[in-house]
Amino acid sequence: MTTEPVDWMRPPCRGWTYDQVKDLDLPFEWDLVDGVIRPRAMTDHWHDSVRDELYFQLASAGQGPYAINTSRCVLLDAFNPARPDVVVFDGAGLDFFTLECVPVAAVSLIVEVVSPVSRADDRHRKPGMYAEAGVPSYWRVERGEDDFPVLHEFWLDQASGVYTAANRPERAAHTDRFRVEVPFPVEIDLKSIFRF
Repeated sequence: MTTEPVDWMRPPCRGWTYDQVKDLDLPFEWDLVDGVIRPRAMTDHWHDSVRDELYFQLASAGQGPYAINTSRCVLLDAFNPARPDVVVFDGAGLDFFTLECVPVAAVSLIVEVVSPVSRADDRHRKPGMYAEAGVPSYWRVERGEDDFPVLHEFWLDQASGVYTAANRPERAAHTDRFRVEVPFPVEIDLKSIFRF
C-alpha cells in the first residue's frame, strides 16, 4: 500500500498543525505561520555571525536553570511554532532528551536578527505573537548604517500586553557594549562581533 504524497501547498481548512507538519519530508526548511507552510529563506553571513555571537555571549554568561539555544522551536500554539534566532528559557523540569519545542511558558527572552526577507515578520508579526504568548523580553537586532548590529531591547508591559521600551528609553537601542540583568546578568559587546 502506498501513501499519497501530501500537497503542502493546500492546507486543511483550519490550517496545518505542528504535529501534522513536523515529520513531513519537505525539500526545504520551513516555517508554519497560522497553519500555512512557508519555505524558510536562507540567511546571509552577517545574519549568522550576529546570531552566533549573541548566542555565544549569552551562553557564556548563562546561569542555571536557564538554557540558551539557536533556531529552537517555541510552540506558541499548534498552528505557529516559531524558530527564533536565539531563545533563552528556563530548563527546569524539561526533558532535554525528548524536547522538540520549548514550551512558551518557559521562555524568558527571544532574539530575532533581521534579514532583508524577514523585516516585516521581525518588526511586527513576531513581536505581536511573542507578546501575546507572554514572552517577557524581546531583542530585535538590525544592521546599522555602519554594518554593525543595532540591538533594540523590548520588555513586555503586563498591563497592555505589548512590548515597550518605555521603562528605559535611554537604553532601548544599543550599538556598542551594554549590560542587562534579566533573565541573568550579561554584558554584550556588539562591536566585537566583526572585530577580526
